Amino acid sequence: MTEQHDSQQRSLQPTRRAAVSLLLGAPLLSACAGVQQSLTNPFSSSGQSSEPAGAPQAGTALGTGQVRVGLILPLSASGNAGVAAQSMKHAAELALAEFQNPNIQLLVKDDGGSPQGAQQGAQQALDEGAEIILGPLFAQSVPAAAQPARARNVPLIAFSTDSSVAGRGVYLLSFLPESDVNRIVDYAGSIGKRSFAALLPENAYGNVVEGAFKQAVSRRRGRIVAFEKYGADRNGPARTIAQALASADTLMLADDGEALAGIAEALAASGADLSRVQLIGTGLWDNPRVFGSQPLQGGLYAAPDPSGFRAFAGRYRAKFGQEPVRTATLAYDAVALVAALARTQGARFTADVLTNPSGFAGIDGLFRFRSDGSNERGLAVMRVASGGSQPVAGSPKSFGA
Repeated sequence: MTEQHDSQQRSLQPTRRAAVSLLLGAPLLSACAGVQQSLTNPFSSSGQSSEPAGAPQAGTALGTGQVRVGLILPLSASGNAGVAAQSMKHAAELALAEFQNPNIQLLVKDDGGSPQGAQQGAQQALDEGAEIILGPLFAQSVPAAAQPARARNVPLIAFSTDSSVAGRGVYLLSFLPESDVNRIVDYAGSIGKRSFAALLPENAYGNVVEGAFKQAVSRRRGRIVAFEKYGADRNGPARTIAQALASADTLMLADDGEALAGIAEALAASGADLSRVQLIGTGLWDNPRVFGSQPLQGGLYAAPDPSGFRAFAGRYRAKFGQEPVRTATLAYDAVALVAALARTQGARFTADVLTNPSGFAGIDGLFRFRSDGSNERGLAVMRVASGGSQPVAGSPKSFGA
């Protein structure tokens, strides 16, 4: 995001569609969108820098509604973590402002980026009457916050990208690699691709992509003709994949911008003709470094349609005078979701309500929670081009069965 919105007053108005409405049993949050991105590594244990965290911030309350909702964020954490937390708190405030007369009160708790802080924040919110908890942000803090929530039979919607921390009563509203992989492999299959190769990083993110990739290719009845993972040495695995590409029509790469461009260059240096295979990837491809990489031109990746995040960012800038972090939309959607559900009577946050198969539509498009606590997103397919990304296939308007 570069310039200030040219009409601050217009940007401060609620979206033309109601910020949240209930339709056919599926709460529809204001339509917008964006890209998968993480603070640093999607599965970092804390996301904090080596610098000491600041003093914990005192809990605050936002809104005056009757339904109390805990919001746990690492507000005093150092580095990117604290910056992201403040931006997500602002996004929560924006959701409250744009929702018409929300009957909720957000009980904001600072966990400092630690599991102990998350557990303490969750306990405090529960003691103050929270009926549902939003957050925490980091994977290692989710089980700690979930412990007191489960003891009170209160659901928790966390923002971690590590699906291993999801489970009974613990739902993840985040950008999961599995959704990206399923969408892009399904799209590749729909345009006739059948023979897949993959070159993935040897880390937690790569491991999750590997599992999802193998399942998705099998489900599409494709075949995997070559599969390699790389650590510090990219050249050896790149040579192996380059030699196998003659029998593949699709190559899956999944890494962040700088690393991905380096992998593409290593493949080209190994003699791979990347122009004769369809390159596919995840939402981490949404990066200027990728768009500027010649070998990656024409590659396809799955991500939310970017138009919505731009609209959200404009409204956010107009209200707070700064840019939102990419994860800010998660806080906005979570608050808008609970505000919509708070309008219903009785069992508003039960598992049946939260796992409605019709799902919900938010800033980043359709999403729905699975019974195992993970989520599924309705994603667009984007093409890498020198000037940025170009939409190839839009986000679905509804989920299949």
